[in-house]
Amino acid sequence: MGTSVPGESRYGALDNRKRRLEPWHGHRRVFKRRERRQIDEYRRWVYSPRDLSAFKDRFRIVSYNILGVENASNHLDLYTGVDPHYLSWERRRKKICKELRHYNAGILCLQEVDRFNDLERLLQKDGYTGVYKRRTGGAEDGCAIFWKEEQFSLIHQESIEFCKHGLRENVAQLCLFKVGRNRSNASTSEDSDSEISESMMQQTLLVGNIHVLFNPNRGDIKLGQIRVLLERAHAILQERGNCPVVIAGDLNSLPQSAVYQFLSSSQLNILTYDRKKVSGQIEFPSNQIPFAQIGALRSLPVVKPKLMTYYWSKEEIFLAAGTSKCTYLQNPLRLSSAYKGVPGNLKIRDQDGEPLVTSFHSKFMGTVDYIWHSAGLVPVGVVETLPVSSLRKLRGLPSLKWGSDHLSLVCELAFVDEESS
Repeated sequence: MGTSVPGESRYGALDNRKRRLEPWHGHRRVFKRRERRQIDEYRRWVYSPRDLSAFKDRFRIVSYNILGVENASNHLDLYTGVDPHYLSWERRRKKICKELRHYNAGILCLQEVDRFNDLERLLQKDGYTGVYKRRTGGAEDGCAIFWKEEQFSLIHQESIEFCKHGLRENVAQLCLFKVGRNRSNASTSEDSDSEISESMMQQTLLVGNIHVLFNPNRGDIKLGQIRVLLERAHAILQERGNCPVVIAGDLNSLPQSAVYQFLSSSQLNILTYDRKKVSGQIEFPSNQIPFAQIGALRSLPVVKPKLMTYYWSKEEIFLAAGTSKCTYLQNPLRLSSAYKGVPGNLKIRDQDGEPLVTSFHSKFMGTVDYIWHSAGLVPVGVVETLPVSSLRKLRGLPSLKWGSDHLSLVCELAFVDEESS
């Protein structure tokens, strides 16, 4: 029997090297399977405890900041914990479209879209068509709304360029749809099908999509952008007839912020808020909270107006309110948060029912994305986001499964009609 070198197997050094490598590869495969099972486990539908069986006419809508390709490549410091392979657009677009296909929503509101043609080509295979509005100025990305043609037909669409209002280069979209029932979901009875179609042909829906300015210091511009969107949505309703409304998007504002309060109430006195703290990004900087304590976001207090007043220049008041003579912002739409309307997992929601996290990278973990709806709609169910503990293990997004540094919001809404009521 020949002698062997210490550290080598009887089959030689090469074989021994392979044997040392095999457990590592196996561990990696096991880890990926474990991660996939763990993350899949939590993105589940949760449903309203209310009996909504009387509301038959329903649709699903998604709001998703898909992470612009240029934004990702220009801000690599936000993805220090992310495998560079996960940032590849070739890979991310497949993950994003696979996720959207799984939700099978009738309407998609996407932000940070800078590869619209790619998405349009892929989503057409699933029956979607869409419209796109690129940001003004030198930015490459913009907003896009897609819809399933078998469920919705476009009546009217317009884009808002906020630069025309002195409110930077961001944009928003508004689409007015005529709603039609998918025939695969309709009754097979000829008489019943005809009756449903006639009823649905009379239903319309207005959808808004927005990506608000990021800059935490410019609360005046953030409020101004949202104000303009709400005013224009209200004007469309006045011109074309009242109908239910959905407003979706990335507001770059936390649930505890004055921005959130403005959307959920009828008016806001801007002088009772510090302009630099309007979005909550400075007031509640979650990126400075250790991840082990991020659960503290659940109980952060809502920013409430104080008796004292803050100084706003005439220009700042004008940008926020549209006039320098009034400091009260008026919300012409009565809106409610879809996620707040469906109770969820306490490990995933804050004390008011909003997700704890909708965006996660090296410098931020928190909620900035929302779906709002008018009184003509009621949320039937939503897809939960992810627990902080699971996200922390990923060290940031995108990841093996998720194609963006934001998590999609998904909601099923039902039309509230007087007969069902």
